[in-house]
Amino acid sequence: MTATTDGSTGSVDPGATSASQTTTSTTSPHTPPSSPSPASTTSRTSTTTVAPDVLDAARRATERAVGHLLDRQDAQGWWKGDLETNVSMDAEDLLLRQFLGIQDERTVQAAALFIRGEQREDGTWATFNGGPGDLSATVEAYVALRLAGDLPEDPHMIRAAAWVRARGGIAASRVFTRIWLALFGWWKWDDLPELPPELIFFPKWVPLNIYDFGCWARQTIVPLTVVSAKRPVRPAPFALDELHTDPRDPNPPKRLASPASWDGLFQRLDKALHVYHRFAPPPLRRTAMKSAARWIIERQENDGCWGGIQPPAVYSLIALHLLGYDLEHPVMKAGLESLDRFAIWREDGARMIEACQSPVWDTCLATIALADAGLPGDHPALVKAADWMLAEEIVRPGDWAVRRPGLPPGGWAFEFHNDNYPDIDDTAEVILALRRVQHPDRERIEGAIARGVRWNLGMQSKNGAWGAFDADNTSAFPNRLPFCDFGEVIDPPSADVTAHVVEMLAVEGKAHHPRTRRGITWLLAEQEDNGAWFGRWGVNYVYGTGSVVPALTAAGLPGSHPAIRRAVAWLESVQNDDGGWGEDLRSYKEPDWVGHGASTASQTAWALLALIAAGESDSKATERGIAWLAETQLPDGSWDEPYFTGTGFPWDFSINYHLYRQVFPLTALGRYVHGEPVFPTARP
Repeated sequence: MTATTDGSTGSVDPGATSASQTTTSTTSPHTPPSSPSPASTTSRTSTTTVAPDVLDAARRATERAVGHLLDRQDAQGWWKGDLETNVSMDAEDLLLRQFLGIQDERTVQAAALFIRGEQREDGTWATFNGGPGDLSATVEAYVALRLAGDLPEDPHMIRAAAWVRARGGIAASRVFTRIWLALFGWWKWDDLPELPPELIFFPKWVPLNIYDFGCWARQTIVPLTVVSAKRPVRPAPFALDELHTDPRDPNPPKRLASPASWDGLFQRLDKALHVYHRFAPPPLRRTAMKSAARWIIERQENDGCWGGIQPPAVYSLIALHLLGYDLEHPVMKAGLESLDRFAIWREDGARMIEACQSPVWDTCLATIALADAGLPGDHPALVKAADWMLAEEIVRPGDWAVRRPGLPPGGWAFEFHNDNYPDIDDTAEVILALRRVQHPDRERIEGAIARGVRWNLGMQSKNGAWGAFDADNTSAFPNRLPFCDFGEVIDPPSADVTAHVVEMLAVEGKAHHPRTRRGITWLLAEQEDNGAWFGRWGVNYVYGTGSVVPALTAAGLPGSHPAIRRAVAWLESVQNDDGGWGEDLRSYKEPDWVGHGASTASQTAWALLALIAAGESDSKATERGIAWLAETQLPDGSWDEPYFTGTGFPWDFSINYHLYRQVFPLTALGRYVHGEPVFPTARP
């Protein structure tokens, strides 16, 4: 056994194949690159059995895709695609402006134009392209359109209201939707779950302390405890009787679950908290709210946002305003200005709100794609991207240090500004990207990589795997709170994040490191019976499998390993007739959808990355997948992808990363044409 820095232990997996110190191609013979770099790629020779027409088509597609991606780079060196979610973001932005009294007609009408454009024929709004109508999104979109002047007797509003009533009305919507409605008296605060601000005082060893929640939930819940305590009500500009099944009794009583069940226990705890709300000692409550305000303000980023994501920002602004911060206060002013930067104004005048922005993630993935497609490591675009990523390194502690107090900082976040919450996934991928760049300042590159590797190693959870933002964020209690029905509220380790860390560690010469071996052991144990891996941050088993297989082979498992063969067999079994791969978001809830869905560029690329890593570059499945990418490429070198292939919370919050359709197909094409990246003898 090997002692680890957090007190846990690591062991070498006795069943794992010995890992090499470098990553090598398992595909066809290679010729030396014309411009060597820290991570070089090599080209296929004519002696392979790859179909010449497919290889030629792949080369042409690669060249066009490289040109397209280079054209999209910002002058500062970064890439960022739109991050599309659902109309709840736009509706809640309008509700916030209504609550604070800062709405303006141009913004309202632009948001309404976007929301109307997303409505479906049945009157509903979905949370992803082609998905079923979502009750909460439909309620929020309906209210937003009422704020914009749409009338209940308008045909599109009649259809929406009828659908809402048929699904149980407002009473059946999620807690967050009803909180927004309570702000205007459309719902009773007494009919909402209670979450007291005194939660801020719980030490980290007490269940349900704020650090038991995932960082995104933590940043949202702390301000909401203040809102819940204050229970504000602004005058409603209209009634919403048409959204209740019975306006005279909008919230009929429900039977409690058995007190012997967890649900029953937490329902009764919520009733007790409602009693506490009426009798909470005023001095204690005031102190708790002041502590919550201090916690919120300390976590505001330099650009005014909170965590680089929209939901914590809107609730933080409401909470601080309720505590007396006027709109001209620097904290409030910066926060409101930051929200405007989440807006995408479209050519037709519509305004879409991004829930988050992904420049670090997009830039490291674009760098990897271009390098693996044959762009020399010293190409100005790659050097400029590396310079920008190096400037984004986070070198101060954040909330992650609550569980890892002795771990030195060093990592990257997802967004432009989010120094409190660097994430393990971005850090691993940024390191993989930097390793591919031939930067003139090698000392600077090596220092940043070393700090990132050290931080990622230290963020390993006790089970040997890695979560996204925190170590050991696995408490079962937060998910059981009646308040928490909006998606994942904890951050347990996942196969995709663990795979990216394992791949990075292997490239850095740490394939034999005890922590790497424990990660491999965990990944092998997590493989599903069908041969796939679950995808936490991408849809779904195609993403998980496309992440894990390249990591395992980079760490030294041969393509003949039983786990790799099962994964290959599964990918081949779910390939679509057109040669591509696709998986619908419904696979998170319905087994029949696992591995099934319309072919998409990003998901086809994920499957191909796994097959190529497994030594299947010359297989029929790979050739058909490559041919599909080449045939569906648009003349400008891009791909179209209306489907959502990114995941915020499995099923509950879905994302269409507009750059996924570019970077992942290019990476797959590049590795098909040039072989897998070959790194020099890795660092010890």
